Amino acid sequence: MVLITPKVILDEISPYGGELSISFPENSGCETFSIPLHPTGDVLEMWKRIGDVSMWGDSIDGYVCEPFAGPSATSILSRYFGKSVHLAFKGPNPRQCKPTDLFPNLKASARYQDGYPLLILSEENVQVLEQEIRRRIGQQGIEEKWATEKLEVERSVRSCTAYHYILTSTTHHGFTPLDSVQTLFYPEPGAFAEDDWDEIAVGSDLKVAAKAPGILVVSKCARCLLPNVSPETGIRDQAVPYKVLMKTRLGADPKNKWKPCCGCNGVPLGEGTITVGDAVMIRSLVD
Repeated sequence: MVLITPKVILDEISPYGGELSISFPENSGCETFSIPLHPTGDVLEMWKRIGDVSMWGDSIDGYVCEPFAGPSATSILSRYFGKSVHLAFKGPNPRQCKPTDLFPNLKASARYQDGYPLLILSEENVQVLEQEIRRRIGQQGIEEKWATEKLEVERSVRSCTAYHYILTSTTHHGFTPLDSVQTLFYPEPGAFAEDDWDEIAVGSDLKVAAKAPGILVVSKCARCLLPNVSPETGIRDQAVPYKVLMKTRLGADPKNKWKPCCGCNGVPLGEGTITVGDAVMIRSLVD
């Protein structure tokens, strides 16, 4: 999955705002295909609608995507994965986010994100984890290569458009997409400072951020083994970063005391544009 490359190609002239291009490793034998970035109502009427995309036990609706031309996305993806797979575009039914202890009356929806629309993670967190990894080389299966290798973090803000889409098995085993990792730059608050944030705002500078829609920091993000998978090779490391997180971040969230937490889940209070290099304003802290 991580070896598939999605690319958003913007086009102001296109009735769809551009296209989403999907390409595969050179030796895969699978051809690149493109689908509308923002499908119009006419396009969606031609796509098959399904209602059993499964995520975290919930059934979610979607449309089976079709390329502009050539073989179907389903046939190409099924050939790549060796089983029947669809590329689905989120349907109109809202998918409600679960309330949290900090926001028990949370009214928010997501598309195909893991659980909440945004994940907030600072580069300071990553730097601290790298230091902890290097201190533990030779322990718990942490290999010598981590003396120089760095944790890989997405370096560009993904278009939220991408989360209209998900890969889903046609045999009804849902596929959970990667978290949205936003690497934003702001006055350094220190590692894991987001643990104490209640609401933030983002803008090109602090004046713009002051007027921007807020982002609620609704909960800490409990981690699984997925971050151990290299985005470059698709191979899962046996130790990094999960075992280090277990040593350094276990118990960060009393409600998830058996899982390590890194980063926080966010819910935007309105629409806006986020760009790498933007300033982050901390509007309020957790009581």
